[in-house]
Amino acid sequence: MAERKNYITKHGYQCLKDELDFLVKVDRPKVVADVSWAASNGDRSENGDYIYGKKRLRQIDARAKFLFGRIDEAVVIDPSTQEQQDKIFFGAWITLLNESDDSEHHFRIVGQDEIDTEKGFISWVSPIAKALLGKNLDDEVKVETPGGLVNFRIIDVSYHE
Repeated sequence: MAERKNYITKHGYQCLKDELDFLVKVDRPKVVADVSWAASNGDRSENGDYIYGKKRLRQIDARAKFLFGRIDEAVVIDPSTQEQQDKIFFGAWITLLNESDDSEHHFRIVGQDEIDTEKGFISWVSPIAKALLGKNLDDEVKVETPGGLVNFRIIDVSYHE
């Protein structure tokens, strides 16, 4: 299976590093101390603090391993350096006009680790992002949605917050 690049913005990369740093330097040592204390209380088979603590350690270690991998594979993209400001690339803020009902939709194309639908952050591998990548301001784009084919017009492209 071909490996897919882990494109990510500088902010998204920093968020992954911050989460990993918290897990390794704050959360894990606290849980280790709790497990050590619980183990010193004797019988571990019915010791809820010990059992839960060991489970939590496994969760922390699994998440840290995942984050190490994502950070290691990350290709950090700085959208503010984009030269063609009217063309859609990774990191772009886009405003689309739905031509059937005149509604506006705002998106930002980000990495898979940064998806946040409430903020309008969509993955660069999502169907709508794939349809938009490489398009220019004022282009018309047809996107297959769960509700059917929708025609959009690109009315704004920006690379700044």
